[in-house]
Amino acid sequence: MTRALVTGAGGFVGRHLCARLLADGWDVWGTVRPGSSAPPGVHPLGVDLTDPGALVQAVRQAAPDVAFHLAAARAKADAAERAATAAVNTDSGLHLVEALPASCGAVVRLGSSTEYAEVDGPMDETAPLHPRGFFGATKAAGSLLLAAAAAERGIRSGVLRAFQVYGPGDHPGRFVPTVLRAARSGEELPLTGPGQRRDWVHVDDVVAACVLAAAADDLPPGQVLNLGTGVQTANEELVALAAEVTGRELRTRVGAHPGRSWDASSWVCDPSLARELIGWEPRLDLRAGLAATWAAGG
Repeated sequence: MTRALVTGAGGFVGRHLCARLLADGWDVWGTVRPGSSAPPGVHPLGVDLTDPGALVQAVRQAAPDVAFHLAAARAKADAAERAATAAVNTDSGLHLVEALPASCGAVVRLGSSTEYAEVDGPMDETAPLHPRGFFGATKAAGSLLLAAAAAERGIRSGVLRAFQVYGPGDHPGRFVPTVLRAARSGEELPLTGPGQRRDWVHVDDVVAACVLAAAADDLPPGQVLNLGTGVQTANEELVALAAEVTGRELRTRVGAHPGRSWDASSWVCDPSLARELIGWEPRLDLRAGLAATWAAGG
């Protein structure tokens, strides 16, 4: 039985990945924040990822055949929060790799499209790294550091730069859960100004890419792969689609939401390299993904 370590096992993507691995017959160990619960069936490792010693001890206890580094932090309100976020998003990957057993076959890192500069048109893996915010900067630095450390140790690594992930169990403050909650409640939905676009990729498709990357023994060391559908959707277009899928009227107030620092009029993935190297294709388009999320109560 293959043993996996999933960091961030209690998070949005982490819970879905753990469920998939368990269904496939893996022995799954997962890091969660101290005092938090792990998904059912997962061996819990309560660890503060800002503590290198605790992380090293947890990795050695798990002794994985494959590691999936999904943990991420976003807090940035003050110096202490920024330091903690950098420790999780950047430094923890180094400590993880250094603690992996020599028998570990691969480490897969879930990166972010926010590591890239804004580009007009589809972004492939040659797009320049020029993050537009603190989160993207820490993720970009962490991706480079993890891949370099894995190369030094002779452990195969891959970095999956996901675009806008959504699906059941997402953080309630994010856009799709907010839209679907408004569909259920009838509350008014504040929107950004028109034309802010994202490439929405369902969490199940991201999980599938993680599994495929882990199994791809011929994947070049440190290979970056972009995960998205190749289709971008404006916020107001997603709301209109959600109204069709749910059969509910959605009341909106355009311009009432200030938006994010990384919002853009063009933010779309070129997923062709993931198709070529690991045989990955997104299974769910946005309509099907929203329908599945709505049906799951998301």
